[in-house]
Amino acid sequence: MTPKTQKLNPPTLPDVGPLGYSQVVIAPPGRMVFISGQVANSTDGTPVPPGLEDQAAVVLRNLAHALEAAGATPDNVVSLRVYVVGLDPERVGSLMVPIAAMFGGQAPALTGIGVNALAAPEFKLEIEAVAVI
Repeated sequence: MTPKTQKLNPPTLPDVGPLGYSQVVIAPPGRMVFISGQVANSTDGTPVPPGLEDQAAVVLRNLAHALEAAGATPDNVVSLRVYVVGLDPERVGSLMVPIAAMFGGQAPALTGIGVNALAAPEFKLEIEAVAVI
């Protein structure tokens, strides 16, 4: 039987589980998958949506496709870095709901990083991931 990834929120640290991420992730041995930062670009040329929540839907879909291409699922993700233009509590709140939904309560370690800009002016969000398969 393959060891399972453990996602922990120990009682000696603040409980961030309700916020949609884990304080500690212990990954079993395996192949590591590094996924470049995903933005709200679509393969069909659809324009980048202007709103952060709409961009999050595209970014998370792109992340899911990248995981699938590597033979991974959201369960294999051990770490996320979320870059947000103009990060503030309201933006964090609007992003954590779809992120938590993607990971179905088994959220990876997560770092939110506020930035002034991303690769193009229309991008408000970029997410990169590390998975172990």
